[in-house]
Amino acid sequence: MSAQTMKGFEQLEGLPEAVFKRLYQQPATALAIFRRMLPNLAKTFVMAMLFNPDPVPISNLEHWVHPDKNSLKEEAFAKLRQLYLVTEKQGTFALDPTFKNELRKALTGGGLPGSFGLPCDTDDKNKVDVAFLDKYATEQWESILHFMVGNEIPSFKRPSEGVVRLLLHGKLMEQSRMSSDPVITQVGFSFLLQEANSQVWTLLLLYLDMAEQVKEMNTNLWKLDLIIIICASQLRMDPVDILHFLFLLGSLELGQDYDMKNLTPTQKGMLEDLRDYGVVYQRKVCNAFEFLTRWISLITLKSSSRRFYPTRLATALTSEIRSIRSPAASLQNATSQGDGNGFLIIETNYRLYAYTSSPLQIAVLNIFAKLISRFPNLVTARITRDSIRQAISKGITAEQIIDYMTVNAHPQLRKNSPVLPPTVVDQIRLWQIEGERMKTTPGYLFKEFSTTSEFNAVCRYANDLGVLVWADHNKGNLFVSKHEQIADYIRKRAHAGR
Repeated sequence: MSAQTMKGFEQLEGLPEAVFKRLYQQPATALAIFRRMLPNLAKTFVMAMLFNPDPVPISNLEHWVHPDKNSLKEEAFAKLRQLYLVTEKQGTFALDPTFKNELRKALTGGGLPGSFGLPCDTDDKNKVDVAFLDKYATEQWESILHFMVGNEIPSFKRPSEGVVRLLLHGKLMEQSRMSSDPVITQVGFSFLLQEANSQVWTLLLLYLDMAEQVKEMNTNLWKLDLIIIICASQLRMDPVDILHFLFLLGSLELGQDYDMKNLTPTQKGMLEDLRDYGVVYQRKVCNAFEFLTRWISLITLKSSSRRFYPTRLATALTSEIRSIRSPAASLQNATSQGDGNGFLIIETNYRLYAYTSSPLQIAVLNIFAKLISRFPNLVTARITRDSIRQAISKGITAEQIIDYMTVNAHPQLRKNSPVLPPTVVDQIRLWQIEGERMKTTPGYLFKEFSTTSEFNAVCRYANDLGVLVWADHNKGNLFVSKHEQIADYIRKRAHAGR
């Protein structure tokens, strides 16, 4: 599991004990938490207790760990306690009974029918294959990434308003003063640097956070773009239900169609949003009347027998594999040193060569570099002071730009040590420091006061008004953000002194 994904799960680790106890009531969720949220040593300890009818002495578990690895042991114990997986009593550990029972079911094939999804028992006349699902997921996901980098391509439709609201809620984007469309933030650029699986989890955890925050809504059911808010308001989305469904999706089979009739109202409502992300595929798209009719049906708890297909984005949620392998689908294609997917070459003269035809990767380069020319499989660009300053003005840091170029460096460039030319790296940092070192403030300078007492009086008056920016008491200079009231005060003092 990537460090980025582990970091995303820190949000779940802060959930209260009562929530975890409810989460452990489903075998799919118990298995997913075991696979995704526990370090390897903690998994070993869990397996040691799983089929043991008696509590296990902590000293026995400690004997399994080399003395030099005590830090790993303490980390494993802390994680088990943090997730309320163990009960500690008289020097022993005992697994939570519910978690123990459900994880056993997951590993031995027990549990109720539909515990890991309910496959459709009838043939789909319009059945889709894995290739179609991969294409669909890639298009949906890339449309979000293209929107974030401000890259308008006719073949990619604009994300739904629900997705846009989620990006704004998570501060991945923010409203621009210059345009009606939001722009990417520093947090959003960090999001682009993640692998696709981590990106999906980031959005899904934001979805959970947004659903929890929506409490009272006054909205019109006919406003179709408020999908998440309508769902949360009318169906009172249960966060535990949301997590159950997300973990369940990770255990489903790619290419298999599943029935919706076993899903809760919350989970049925989630399908609309997950379809926007490319996590699931549903053939039928509702028009306005069908949308309202379907939501009334869900609110009155009338089940639907429609089917859905999980995409690779869903089935990879609880696995170690990457969900999308397309070069354009995830911006961090070079997550390991040996995968050979890097495409950037940077020279000491600040020229940059990108061996790519991906519109998404080119759009990202355009954030911090000046594009010069484009060929079928090559883009040339130059890193300039203005291009870096423009990126920094959007909240992107020099370190993020350097990390992006390092992660996506061409295999030939990786043979160097360091990977990037030091002159380029240092200059990018200096351009950022340049902006931090000096900040311009518009205002007005007052100088050549007749007496020191006059200068001090005006200085106090400006400070009381809150317009004083800077004062030099030795030279008698005063800099203020507004001048009208200061000028009037000086004139009044002059008239009073006559």
